Amino acid sequence: MNHDLSEPVFALVCTVDVVLLTLRDERLQVALLPRDRAPHGGTLALPGGFIHPQTDRDTRDAAERVLRDKAGLRSPHLEQLATFSGPDRDPRGWSVSVVYVALVPATLLAQGHAPVRWHPVDALPPLPFDHTAIVAQAVARVRSKSLYTSLPAHFCGEHFTLPQLQAVYEAVLGEPLNKVSFRRRMEALGLLVPVVGERTGGAHRPAQVWRLV
Repeated sequence: MNHDLSEPVFALVCTVDVVLLTLRDERLQVALLPRDRAPHGGTLALPGGFIHPQTDRDTRDAAERVLRDKAGLRSPHLEQLATFSGPDRDPRGWSVSVVYVALVPATLLAQGHAPVRWHPVDALPPLPFDHTAIVAQAVARVRSKSLYTSLPAHFCGEHFTLPQLQAVYEAVLGEPLNKVSFRRRMEALGLLVPVVGERTGGAHRPAQVWRLV
């Protein structure tokens, strides 16, 4: 390939990063890992890695690989957040990172790798690169979508009751919700279906168990 000598030739750092969120101790928390190499070796950071052009089908495939390899987890919900880029975000040079948000229920955390450190999103340690801004944008996305979707249900596991789901919404949003209004909102969304024959919570007033459509 012939390069136009008038155009500069430079190395481009191209990665994926994953904001892996869960609910622990009734708080929204993010997964961090100590970096195993420079720059910022040993510093806690988001799970991430270089894109493997020979094996990754796309950036989503790369994000799923990063979650498996570095956190030992597969998320029931993974969505692209944004692309972060520029000459100043990485000391190795001009870089591009395609960032994904992943949600995982706390019941699956035991399957993950030991090095994963969970931190409340409102009490983060100092993070390298632009990871603090990335986490803030991811949390804003999740909270915004929680106002009109069933997104927080992915923190619950496969089956849940409406009181359990409301508690999850309140933890994500950071505020109490009216019980009647919450139930009406869930009915209006039409994204939940009852699990036939499954109830929980005692013999007198057992609660219906639900799942996502």
